[in-house]
Amino acid sequence: MKLYKEVDVLIIGAGPSGTVAAAYLKNNDFSVLVVEKQKFPRFVIGESLLPRTLDHLEEVGLLDAVKKVGFQEKVGATFFSEGKKCEFLFAEQFTNGYEYTWQVPRDQFDKVLADSVQEKGVKILFEHAVLNVDFQEKFQLTTITNKDELSIVKSKFIIDASGYGRVLPRQLNLNKPSILKARSAVFTHLKNHFKEDLQQQNNVFIDTLDTFSKAWMWMIPFNNGKTSIGFVGDEEWIKTFEENPKLKFSEVLAKNNNFQETFEKIEFEFEPKIVNAYSVGVNKVYGDGYVLVGNSTEFLDPIFSSGVMLATESGLLGAKLVAKQLKGEVVDWESDYAEIIASAIDVFRTYVDSWYDGTLHTIFFTNEIRQDIKNQICSVLAGYVLDKKNPFVKKHKRVLKNLAKVVEMG
Repeated sequence: MKLYKEVDVLIIGAGPSGTVAAAYLKNNDFSVLVVEKQKFPRFVIGESLLPRTLDHLEEVGLLDAVKKVGFQEKVGATFFSEGKKCEFLFAEQFTNGYEYTWQVPRDQFDKVLADSVQEKGVKILFEHAVLNVDFQEKFQLTTITNKDELSIVKSKFIIDASGYGRVLPRQLNLNKPSILKARSAVFTHLKNHFKEDLQQQNNVFIDTLDTFSKAWMWMIPFNNGKTSIGFVGDEEWIKTFEENPKLKFSEVLAKNNNFQETFEKIEFEFEPKIVNAYSVGVNKVYGDGYVLVGNSTEFLDPIFSSGVMLATESGLLGAKLVAKQLKGEVVDWESDYAEIIASAIDVFRTYVDSWYDGTLHTIFFTNEIRQDIKNQICSVLAGYVLDKKNPFVKKHKRVLKNLAKVVEMG
């Protein structure tokens, strides 16, 4: 075993949280090494971005590289339920922020980010796994392997952006069950056999499959000739897809009016994949010499496409605080990081809960909601969940319930 490299910061994972963190640190003259278990490009879910992520990409100098690709533009979100429709347009949001974002095949999007940080001079070791981290008083020794040999990386700080791999949460026993109800998802890509040009609508489409949104489907059109489609529901229902995923998937689609009005036929790009009990949490998100970012912290639910936005939010904030600490400045990781990220997650958790208990169903599908209120909700859906000037952020725990009661009273 040999010492491979000595760096200021070791980042575990080359997804959006890891690359945003790496770009920020490199821009500020810190030496960085990224270790990534997989080879890029690689498939991953989480394909509908939120406008807030563009702020993060712009700040670290990655936005132009993504713009050049020309991904499918997304200007809002459309929700359907029992013949009713509700559309949120990011241009009408309360918070002053980006009014669009993209819908992206994640294999391509993540590779663009990884390629861009490598062009900045950041080394990424693909197909290298972290076996163990030995935390010393002022540094860490991380054992990594590429299957052929073992080596050691010495660092002053570690950012765990390992996502579902959850490297440090597993090693340090930080994992805990999510307080959300266990749900599962099944998804695939279909070829775009549209009856008409769906692309010009530039939206993510969410359709409830039963009363109060307890089961629902997403439809995310790309401009590469494919559309991502998935179903979310309780574990027992999703298990019914296991025996013959394509057949069951086709049967459910055949019963959905919006799908039938949109697609001429079903042609799978790959066999539907199932993810069971996807929500997960952690006991703490930082410690001596490390911080968790992205899905290594907590993953909620795909309903509002919050995954990538929370990843880049935490990745950028974590990197900023690591930089301050390495410069000798005092960092209060509890108030400066943990409480802020918990606040962002908590807002989204309220909206997730309100989706599944029917509160948002009541609000979204009424004709009586004021435009200013709709704009405030839209800012949350755009990812601006730290804007405390927005009452639907600041008072999120009670404002949705109160509004739903007003709507029901007519």
